[in-house]
Amino acid sequence: MEIKEFDTVLLKDGRKADIMEAFDNKVFIADVGSSPKDWETIDITIDDIKEVIPNG
Repeated sequence: MEIKEFDTVLLKDGRKADIMEAFDNKVFIADVGSSPKDWETIDITIDDIKEVIPNG
């Protein structure tokens, strides 16, 4: 699975995350949350990602 910057992914814990930065398709900085009031920036790895959510 290839993850790119700005992809939306489904994490294995059920949360959706927007990828802000990708490093060697192994480590990512992602934003999770449903609105600016609860957004959180987290570090994740490829092992935390279940799938890429198609845009559209």
